[in-house]
Amino acid sequence: MNIIWLGHGSFRIETQGQVLLIDPWLTGNPVLPEDRHDAVLEGATHILLTHTHFDHVADVLPLAKHLKIPVVGQYDLMGYWSEAEGIETVGFNKGGTVDLNGVMVTMVPASHSSTFSTPDGLRTGGSEVGFMIVAEGRMLYVSGDTDIMADMEWMGDYYKPDIGILSAGGHFTMDMKAAAYAAKRYFDFKTVIPCHYKTFPILEQSAQALIDGLPGVDVIEPEVMKAITV
Repeated sequence: MNIIWLGHGSFRIETQGQVLLIDPWLTGNPVLPEDRHDAVLEGATHILLTHTHFDHVADVLPLAKHLKIPVVGQYDLMGYWSEAEGIETVGFNKGGTVDLNGVMVTMVPASHSSTFSTPDGLRTGGSEVGFMIVAEGRMLYVSGDTDIMADMEWMGDYYKPDIGILSAGGHFTMDMKAAAYAAKRYFDFKTVIPCHYKTFPILEQSAQALIDGLPGVDVIEPEVMKAITV
């Protein structure tokens, strides 16, 4: 399994012959060079969406139409996009699992918000979620944008993910110290990859507090477009 950070909360996951783009933010992403966009998209098979804030959803519809691949996400929004935008979607909901050609994806709760701008003001686009992804004998937890939440207790106990991609930039989500607390209290990760940081000055710029808070865990500070093989 290759986990490739695209900057911010965006990832490319290559596993079992599938290429999953999670919240792919390309246009205007200040840390993703424009000349790497084609490499991001090469061979993509699915787009997974955690919520509809601009830094996660801005490129989803254009990419789905251009690449002709399905968007996988919360049922209400997927149903609307299927009808209104004419794209292929896979809609499901929290607790549900879908089979993406052998890669099993379960939707789990997150604690955030999920809105987008319209000429008539903000509108809600489904609800914020995370994912548990099973492939190659590994269980990967993608937290999406979230704070610490009590649901993490049963999620850690029930799903037992060994890899965690955790939003940890602060201001909009957990910060590094909080992410370390959540990982230590609720999960038994072997590997943790922070995200949703470094993008803007308002966010945390270092994962040192996460590293310091998780002795014995392989905390990997990702580099944009550099594969992490797990």
